[in-house]
This record gives sequence, C-alpha cells and structure tokens, in this order.
Amino acid sequence: MRRISRHAGFSLIEMIIVISITAIVGSMVAVFLRVPLDSYIAQDRRARLTDTADTALRRMGRDIRLALPNSVRVISVGSVFYLEFLGTRSGGRYRAQGGGDILDFTAADTGFDVLGPAIAMQMGDSIAVYNLGIPGADAWAGDTLAAYAGAAGSVTSIAMASKQFPLASPGNRFQVVEGPVSYVCDPGTGSLTRYWGYAPTAAQPTSFVAATPRALLATRVSACRFDYQPGVTERGGLVSMALNLSLAGETVRLYVNTEVSNQP
Repeated sequence: MRRISRHAGFSLIEMIIVISITAIVGSMVAVFLRVPLDSYIAQDRRARLTDTADTALRRMGRDIRLALPNSVRVISVGSVFYLEFLGTRSGGRYRAQGGGDILDFTAADTGFDVLGPAIAMQMGDSIAVYNLGIPGADAWAGDTLAAYAGAAGSVTSIAMASKQFPLASPGNRFQVVEGPVSYVCDPGTGSLTRYWGYAPTAAQPTSFVAATPRALLATRVSACRFDYQPGVTERGGLVSMALNLSLAGETVRLYVNTEVSNQP
C-alpha cells in the first residue's frame, strides 16, 4: 500500500491576517519615518537653493571687483534690477615723459609706450585713462575711452584710435577695458542673467537683443535688490546685493557687500 504525503499550507484566512498585520506595522513605521524624511528633503532643498544663490553672488563679486573705476551704475524698473559696469582685463602705466612714445594730453594721440611688463591685448579692447564718472570724464559717454587699434597679443606699445583724453592720471595709469557687463535680476521670470559683448551707451540699457551673449546664473528668483554707494571719499564704492530664491514654500535670502575700487 502506498503512503500519501500531505503537506500543510496557509489557509486564506491566515494569509489575510498576515497581510493585515503587515499593513498595520508598515503604517506605523511610515508615521515615524515621515517627519525625518520630510526634514531631510527640506534641508536638501534649502542647501541647493543656498548653493545656487551663493555661486551667483560670488560670480558677481568677482566681476564687480574688476570694474573700471567709477563705471558701476544701478537702476531698477519695477521689481527688475539692472547692475552694469565696464569690465577690465588688466592695466599698466603709460609713458608720460622722457624718451620714447609718450601719451599726449594736449592733442589727439594714437598711441603710447607701456612702462613695465608687456600687456595682453585683444581685438575689441579699449583703453581708459583717468575715468572719473563725471561730465567730461565719463567712460559711458566715451570721454575717457579709446579703441585699441593694434594686433592681439602681448605688447609694450599701445596703438589706439586717435584720442585726446580729457585728464592725465596722477599715477600715469591706464586700464584695458573688455566692454560692458550687465546683471539683470527679474523676479517676474525668476531669473538672474549676465549679459556682455554689447556696445557701451550713455543710457543704461533695460533690454537686450536676442543675439547678445548671456549666461543664466540662477533660476527660482523670487526677489532681489542691487544698491551702489560710490563712497564719501570717491576712492572706494560699495555694491550691495540681496537675492531671494524660493522653491516649494522654502525661501533662502543671501545678502553680500562687494567693495569697488574707484581710484582711477
């Protein structure tokens, strides 16, 4: 006679009980884990917003410290703020006397010798001498700027378009200007954008054509503010920048002051 082996299994009722208990335990665990998980997600969100704002303001600070003296200007149109300046690449001292090609301030001149090491120049650069940012000596009006007319490379003699600069620099200094730079903060579009590669104008621009080179520095901008104080002694200025970034009900606000050298 053959023996029939029977294996015991789970009944349907037992499976339902196990599933119910597992669901109850899972619900209890989820209740305890929800708070730390929400806290971690919120902390990560704030960290990412802070990093974005900090990176953007640091980039602005590096640019502003290279601004041509007395060229920073700030305007606002509604909630949109515009910060503009003339960016410089380098500078040096021009020959004012003695043998060689001196920079003449009594008549239009087309060049001068550089005192000291060679200066790296590029096509499209401009030469600025003693920009004071006042009528008659304002780079935005073209008073203290002359277009570079030489070849790209390191030079010890600067060739430029014929120009009579209004005032001589007490320290015989000149700056090499790359061109204007604008930072536009628009909470309406939630963006902070850097613009460059356009021609300087006496009036500060509030719009740019599509072909203007640009770089998006930050998104999710909910509020911002730029202020510029030229300084009591006119030798140093202060740019104040406040930037708010918001996401999913979280808002971070960073405030930075950047000193500007206004000694031409």
